[in-house]
Amino acid sequence: MRRVLIGAATACLLAGCATVEVADYRNEKPALDLAQYFDGTIDAWGMFQDRSGKVLKRFHVVIEAKWQGDVGTLDERFAYSDGSTQRRVWTVTKHADGRYTGRADDVVGEAIGEARGNALRWRYTMALPVDGTVYNVAFDDWMFLMDDKTMLNRSWMTKFGIELGQVTLSFRKR
Repeated sequence: MRRVLIGAATACLLAGCATVEVADYRNEKPALDLAQYFDGTIDAWGMFQDRSGKVLKRFHVVIEAKWQGDVGTLDERFAYSDGSTQRRVWTVTKHADGRYTGRADDVVGEAIGEARGNALRWRYTMALPVDGTVYNVAFDDWMFLMDDKTMLNRSWMTKFGIELGQVTLSFRKR
């Protein structure tokens, strides 16, 4: 009996360590094509929560997006609850195998994404200014297309593998 309990506990621990892959969503509908969704004007509402779950900042983003072939420009204009504003312009390239790459001024290096089914996993490092100091913070974004107008996004922010907080967004295409 003891061996059965130890085996069951070990299986539970190993299952808890399993990671979700974007390929797990390959059969989910509707299929997400960033070039199709991010074309035109999109509104997004979001919030940043620290690792305890406390909401530290809320924001609204207006995204003007357009594509020329496989290269898209996403011009994001943020308005934060504290009255501050920010602009980020992404240049995103769509690759034939369902991958995406992207660059923005405050992104360190290149963002890498992969889409399957209704999901996109987007990973990058952002140079994030906090109280006069800039920190390079890793983002692990998961986007899920709900219908042709609505997409949900949840991001985990980490530094040295330690979670700093989460960003939650709801996109609505006009």
